[in-house]
Amino acid sequence: MNQQYIPTTLKELKQRDISQPDFVYVSGDAYVDHPSFGPALICRLLESRGYSVGMIAQPDWNDPESICVFGEPRLAFLVSSGNMDSMVNHYTVAKHHRKTDAFSPGGKMGLRPDRAVIVYGNLIRKTYKKTPVIIGGLEASLRRLGHYDYWSDSVRRSILLDSGADLISYGMGEHSIIEIADALDAGIAVSDISFISGTVYKTRREDDIYDAIRLPDFEDIRADKSAFAKSFRIQYENTDPFQASRLYEAYDGALFVVQNPPATPLSELEMDDIYALPFTRSAHPSYDRQGGIPALSEIRFSITANRGCFGGCNFCALTFHQGRIIQTRSEASIIAEAEQMTKDPAFKGYIHDVGGPTANFFAPACSKQLTHGACKHKQCLYPKPCANLKADHSAYVRLLKKLRQIPGVKKVFIRSGIRFDYILADPKKEFLKELCAHHISGQLRVAPEHVCDEVLSNMGKPENAVYERFTKEFNRVNGQLKKEQYLVPYLMSSHPGSTLKHAIDLALYLKKHKIRPEQVQDFYPTPGTVSTCIYHTGLNPLTMEKVHITRNPHEKALQRALMQYWDPKNHELVKEALIKGGRTDLIGFDQNCLIPPRKISGHKKPKKNKRK
Repeated sequence: MNQQYIPTTLKELKQRDISQPDFVYVSGDAYVDHPSFGPALICRLLESRGYSVGMIAQPDWNDPESICVFGEPRLAFLVSSGNMDSMVNHYTVAKHHRKTDAFSPGGKMGLRPDRAVIVYGNLIRKTYKKTPVIIGGLEASLRRLGHYDYWSDSVRRSILLDSGADLISYGMGEHSIIEIADALDAGIAVSDISFISGTVYKTRREDDIYDAIRLPDFEDIRADKSAFAKSFRIQYENTDPFQASRLYEAYDGALFVVQNPPATPLSELEMDDIYALPFTRSAHPSYDRQGGIPALSEIRFSITANRGCFGGCNFCALTFHQGRIIQTRSEASIIAEAEQMTKDPAFKGYIHDVGGPTANFFAPACSKQLTHGACKHKQCLYPKPCANLKADHSAYVRLLKKLRQIPGVKKVFIRSGIRFDYILADPKKEFLKELCAHHISGQLRVAPEHVCDEVLSNMGKPENAVYERFTKEFNRVNGQLKKEQYLVPYLMSSHPGSTLKHAIDLALYLKKHKIRPEQVQDFYPTPGTVSTCIYHTGLNPLTMEKVHITRNPHEKALQRALMQYWDPKNHELVKEALIKGGRTDLIGFDQNCLIPPRKISGHKKPKKNKRK
């Protein structure tokens, strides 16, 4: 087995007797050779097909020479921001600079630019005018057509145009990148590569675009929010590889950005082959002196078991990026990876996770999805589980049992997201008992996100009664097991549709159930989600109904403070929120009140003076 790293220097390239690489991959992340890191996965896949690749990780974007490490590649430059969107990596939802970057050596911030794909693409173009540039990864994928940009509060063009690239490989990219490589290797000009699923290209010849839906023009979606919502809905309805139409968007009536239908899902055999590639499963040793790469510690001993998500949460971009069809690895492949982990000297016996976007989605939602795709106008779980939904955890439970039996494995945790409504839909009721008995340690993190049904509807989440049922079932199972374990709910403030009244109702729910969340999260409008479209337009694109939007930073602060009403530092904000919301009855010393009239450390009722 080849345990070499992908070459990062000309010296390392020449040690492989390669004078010119076929591809040069430019990444915004430090180089971590692990299958959870997209750049490494794509490079290893290309190597497995006989192509040579050089890796330039975190080049100095102020120096054009930084992307000339290997000279001009024979076929193309490949560019991504890395595993994360560079703007989310850099900024909080309040648009404050983050202090650390888990994907950089020692967690150091500032080693990649804002809008990394655009900057890297233009940096390459300064030196290599004609060399094909292919962009991909999350940042490019979710900006493949005109999109709302939260950080500039504007509608921006397709990233294909602003980056100077020739093609976008969107989605997970394995199928499309090999087809692109083979086409370039066969001598096809990059300008003629317009036929590959999972790609976006540009053309000035509208007559050459066939079997396609023309979206509202870019100038229209920038000027008219209803046109933006209409365009988004068409895109949302064309994310399934079996049913999607080709889409295109016009710029000034003279330039057209064309999105081909998504690539088909990977088969089980393809998934197995990819995760069996010769990853070293470690960061490049050049980072050791700088403290390594913090993000690796989170996933080094975790196993990716599935991809895709049919949950359909409106605030999540998975529909646009990975799609709704679940793709899984074989049991044998996952067990082989776990056995390999146990041979690592750093392995302490704990597998940190076995999952994916949603851990307990271990099979397609229904039998028709693998041949006919996911329904265009119907969700699998929202507002109720579909009658055709096959809720079955049997294969996942069987896998987890086998993983626990591997010599050297002490415990297998599940830390990926868990859909509690899917657990309740499973008639066998086996998984929750397995989960509580073996795969959590005191706490289970779940994501009800809110408790008000109006807000949950705008989130595409089940009504609160479903979470209440799950809570009772969780407590019942732990009672049977004689375990003292707790649910830790993730909750979101200021999501579209959430008013001050809803935030107060949420605070009352938290008080009633004695829940004190340590962290709270404002809704973060990132590209490629229904919720972001609602935030920008004030319209739900799926219904075109008007939705209340919280944009004012102070109103956001009020909603966020209510979720931690008990913290003395939030007293004044909570008081203001209750006055504005007409709920001054919740200010006082009564047991039903949220806060006392004045700031008191700990918000404890004053003790009465004892008689002497």
